[in-house]
Amino acid sequence: MQVSIVIPIYNEKSTLHEIVARVRAVEALNLKEIILVDDCSTDGTRELLESGFDEPLFKKIYHDVNQGKGAALRSGFAEATGAVVAIQDADLEYDPEELPGLIRPIVKGQADVVYGSRFQGGGPKRVVFFWHMIGNRFLTLLSNMVTNLNLTDMECCYKIFRREVIDQFQIEESRFGVEPEMTAKISKLDVRIFEVGISYYGRTYDEGKKIGWRDGVRAIYAILKYGLFR
Repeated sequence: MQVSIVIPIYNEKSTLHEIVARVRAVEALNLKEIILVDDCSTDGTRELLESGFDEPLFKKIYHDVNQGKGAALRSGFAEATGAVVAIQDADLEYDPEELPGLIRPIVKGQADVVYGSRFQGGGPKRVVFFWHMIGNRFLTLLSNMVTNLNLTDMECCYKIFRREVIDQFQIEESRFGVEPEMTAKISKLDVRIFEVGISYYGRTYDEGKKIGWRDGVRAIYAILKYGLFR
């Protein structure tokens, strides 16, 4: 099954080349395309994109105004043509070598959607923020209560879809509320959801981490809005 990788990008000049190289180096991936969505970066990332990544493998999308991860995924999903669509963050927190394991349940015909989980599996995990972990677990618990799923890491970047699944919902959230929004909308579809443990190489804020407490508040809003009232 051919795979589309959607990479939302905002101010990732220092990691962009490496993450793309890592994705391309995964021999087990049957790559159809890598969709690079620049969300109006201001650190020189856009110039990097404009001056390279010109092979047919790449699709490049540029936002003229910074909108957020959800908006970048909305743009990327619209351009994806592979039978499988996977999200890959542009930083180095998630290892692309784990993508084949995440995609495997779909390839084997067992799953329609696969979530990664930083709280499952035996891979290495960088020790970073206690309160982020508590926040992630709380948001996952609240999401599960609303959706009746039993995920362990709703906020995880790694989400893999059959192409037909993303055709059945439209992303409305423009920022980090997109994670609970997608989860709520997927929970209402007749699809099989699997979860696979992954490694995690978290960043500090000095290293470029962007998510903050306001995004957590928006996530609660999104859980309730899309889970209960839509």
